[in-house]
Amino acid sequence: MSTTGYQATFEELGTPLRDVTFVVVDLETTGTRASEAGITEIGAVKVRGGQKLGEFQSLVDPGQPVPAFVARLTGITNAMVATAPDIEKVLPSFLEFAHGSVLVAHNAPFDVGFLKAACERLDYPWPGFPVVDTVPLARKVVTRDEAPNHKLSTLARLFRAEVTPDHRALSDARATVDVLHALFDRLGPMGITHLEDLRTAADPVPPEVRAKRHLADGLPQEPGVYLFRGPGDEVLYVGTSTNIHKRVRSYFTAAEKRRRVTEMVRIAERVTPVVCVTPLEAQVRELRLIAEHEPRYNRRSKHPERAVWVRLTDEPYPRLSVVRDTTSGIAHIGPFGASRTAKEAVAALHDALPLRQCTARIARVPRQPGSPCALAGMGRCSAPCIATGGPDEAYDDVSAAARAVLDGDPSPVVRALSARIARLAAQERFEEAGEVTRRLRTFVHGAQRAQRLDPLSRCAELVAARPAGVAGAPGRPGGWEVVVVRHGRLAGTAVSEPGEDALELVAAVRATAEAVARPVAPAPASHPEEADLLLGWLDQPGVRLVVVDGELTCPVRGAAAHADLAWAADRVREEVTASEPGADAVMVPDGAPGPPPGIAPTAADRAGGSRADQPLEGGGGTDRVELVQRVEVGLREPRLVDEVAEQAGVPQEGERVGPL
Repeated sequence: MSTTGYQATFEELGTPLRDVTFVVVDLETTGTRASEAGITEIGAVKVRGGQKLGEFQSLVDPGQPVPAFVARLTGITNAMVATAPDIEKVLPSFLEFAHGSVLVAHNAPFDVGFLKAACERLDYPWPGFPVVDTVPLARKVVTRDEAPNHKLSTLARLFRAEVTPDHRALSDARATVDVLHALFDRLGPMGITHLEDLRTAADPVPPEVRAKRHLADGLPQEPGVYLFRGPGDEVLYVGTSTNIHKRVRSYFTAAEKRRRVTEMVRIAERVTPVVCVTPLEAQVRELRLIAEHEPRYNRRSKHPERAVWVRLTDEPYPRLSVVRDTTSGIAHIGPFGASRTAKEAVAALHDALPLRQCTARIARVPRQPGSPCALAGMGRCSAPCIATGGPDEAYDDVSAAARAVLDGDPSPVVRALSARIARLAAQERFEEAGEVTRRLRTFVHGAQRAQRLDPLSRCAELVAARPAGVAGAPGRPGGWEVVVVRHGRLAGTAVSEPGEDALELVAAVRATAEAVARPVAPAPASHPEEADLLLGWLDQPGVRLVVVDGELTCPVRGAAAHADLAWAADRVREEVTASEPGADAVMVPDGAPGPPPGIAPTAADRAGGSRADQPLEGGGGTDRVELVQRVEVGLREPRLVDEVAEQAGVPQEGERVGPL
């Protein structure tokens, strides 16, 4: 990798210490504060591979008197610096001397702090040198039994430095060189052999973890997947990165703070890299490898078979059911990561639609009447179980409305639950409002996810491309990143070089892409998270569709329009405003669910505040403004009320086409 004209970062260097050019620097100053004191002397020694390449030394006029105690300590007097050059003349020479190197100092924050302050005063950009401080390194390897402290003079005696430090810049820099090399001799057996190791050498990393750093040796600095393997070649952990070598090395530093991962590193024996053409391919391969090996130290995406869907049953009087597999020709929402989450969506639908909740299979016209349940008594089910005189057409209307909600437009459910949330908020019953909000958000998320996955899973082949080398895309500018998706599964990907015919690459990728069997929509022919990754990639700016074998559409009145629950927030504002002191009555929005005519309000109705004349409790207008703000925060911030991940969406009051 060429670094011409580029100052690599500490993590990116990856250079053996013998190949690194170090500039060991020391300053003498008139005080300890860089904002107040001035530099009186700069001394530096340039070394590489144990050999001295050059030295730099100059007195500096600090622009202020040298205090007497500083003159006694360093031997630098006012007379000595009176004819010395100003920092404006010395600093450029030092920066040129140190260009492209790694700065080393004993108590580096002091020396580097003065250099940075001088650059700032002179409007010079700080070059961003990597910095090594020998003080924390010495604390790591020099015990109290060997030396009472870690001062430069003490370490120089301990390591028998050729030069004795005497508080003059060049002498102290020469002594620091000997100390640095002695520290390298002690750090080497600990696995600290590269430049990036020095940054974390003083971190509290267990020795057995640091000793495993050799597992990263030889790993490619390319995007891909890495597999930590333990005894018996067991796959312990699978991860992905845009730079495999850099990411794996971080597991052996203090940057890794996860207890389980540190435990994994202790028993790991080797790391297997899988280089990928693009970061998208790496993310997909990670999901597939996790699902295949089920590593014990990976927590997510291990069991795609546990994903569940919500659908209507295929019977004369359908009901909602949580299922593992999808069925052709029936509307579904999901998938959900757990049955508990799916039941939240079912509860939201039951709150809005009077679907039956019994599990018995009911004939179209029962021969014998059944026993109506409590829901029938509350008017929340038309009781088809007792319709012996003919089909229950009222329930047919309910099931048709449920199919419409699951298939496309979820606004009836959003409208009904938004009204209930608003009434609960007006009554300052925020815990109940949060519960209903969680149900609504879960339902909207499941409906939106199904509406995004359905067209992708039905599409026999989709070829898309985006310009390479820009906005994080792999490759060099002028090329193209090409992706082939079949039934929601990544079937092939490649990156073209600048000047290469992109259509020829498309033809080649299509010819060699994986053959994928048609799934039962809306379930994709892949891990649901893989399909989500592909949809996210397709949503990125600059992506162009090249081939679409099928139909790639989403409902106009789809769930994406309600992803942020803006409708619910508006209803909260309306309801709380209507319940201000002086308002005649609580406004019940159109479509709000309530008890049927002639039926007294039940406990459930009172919990939802379904009566328009129900009295309100609470404080005055100022308090209510604060309360409605609290509810709106809960509605718009899923982290505060819900664990369900929210999909991207744009709030709209009218119709709109949701994103793929």
